Amino acid sequence: MTATVAAPAEARVYLVGGAVRDALLGRAPGDRDWVVVGTDAAAMRAAGFRAVGADFPVFLHPVTGEEYALARTERKAGRGYTGFVVHADRGVTLEDDLRRRDFTINAIAQSANGTLVDPLGGQRDLAARVLRHCSPAFAEDPLRVLRAARFMARFAPLGFTVHPDTLALMRGMVDAGELAHLVPERVWQELKRALAEARPSAFLRTLRDAGALAVVLPEVDALYGVPQRPEYHPEVDTGAHTEMVVDMTARLAPGDAAIGFAALTHDLGKALTPADVLPRHPMHEHAGLKPLAALCARLKVPNAEAQLAADACREHLNVHRFDELRDATVYELIERCGGLRQGSRLDALALVCEADKRGRLGHSEADYPQGRALRICRDAALSVQAKDVMREGLEGPAVGEALRKARIEAIGAARRALADDALRR
Repeated sequence: MTATVAAPAEARVYLVGGAVRDALLGRAPGDRDWVVVGTDAAAMRAAGFRAVGADFPVFLHPVTGEEYALARTERKAGRGYTGFVVHADRGVTLEDDLRRRDFTINAIAQSANGTLVDPLGGQRDLAARVLRHCSPAFAEDPLRVLRAARFMARFAPLGFTVHPDTLALMRGMVDAGELAHLVPERVWQELKRALAEARPSAFLRTLRDAGALAVVLPEVDALYGVPQRPEYHPEVDTGAHTEMVVDMTARLAPGDAAIGFAALTHDLGKALTPADVLPRHPMHEHAGLKPLAALCARLKVPNAEAQLAADACREHLNVHRFDELRDATVYELIERCGGLRQGSRLDALALVCEADKRGRLGHSEADYPQGRALRICRDAALSVQAKDVMREGLEGPAVGEALRKARIEAIGAARRALADDALRR
């Protein structure tokens, strides 16, 4: 709080949620959230706080911009995660507010003097590394299934597991059809945040354990149990490979959800391989484009993320066999993936392909020279500009064709230099 703006005199203010939890875990805290007890909305507005949202009694501090929410209770009154009646008045206690939260580790409050209020044993569960629901009311909000999986993507590296009773509640919610009421944008937001965490595979595994992956990401769920050739994929199962690839992207590009999404979806076509062809997957890179488009349309995935995912799905085998491609084919690959306009997109593709190659049993430390070669060839092509090929009498389409040929020649020279360097080593 600042000297000029304070909560109403009768209010008691507590730090709650993730900031308290992360401090107890020794992690760098993110945004701070506050709960205010013993006052009402009118008094908060009079004190200078700005009300936001129509559904919940939440206010923004006019100086810090931090959220201050009146202590509240919630009662289920409909389907989905929006069907709640909220009650907030001066009589709602801090303990009442903490009980309506999702997990015990998020239901710890800290007073101004540092005293912790922990009615549900959140500190105990932090020590035991357990994600446990606060109350049976957990089952009233289907979004909490996705939140549980996302928290596992964040905390699995610390040894956290989902409490069996919580997992049972999640399964019951799936069986009751509650997840059908989630809006696509919220599913995408939870998925995006999970893919930016340290272990995205834990998100997939938790959803699968709850039976929810087949509901929210059926195209990904279909990969589990699909075999691959063991000489190339010692892990065999395509779902297991996908988990390894998304975890490798978290290692290679920490926090980059776009690269994580492309990694998640690069092999969707393998779920469509006819049984009599398995464990080979001919043309799976092209077969995967249709389910990828359906997934992106359903979740309303932004264009940038959808385009990178399509590039990775379509081109990952071409990048893997980069040394076998003709110079003109390399140029066409770079051009298809926007490398002559958006260099960062091609850099991202190279990382997805590297994660695919290293996301295999026993290959996590493998070198991936194809990614470096792709970037070097892109840079070589971009080093040639239209002014470099202009000559008297050349105009219109002829300029473009001359530029194309010169760039292919530059790519060829770069590849020969790479080959010479490899021989010298």
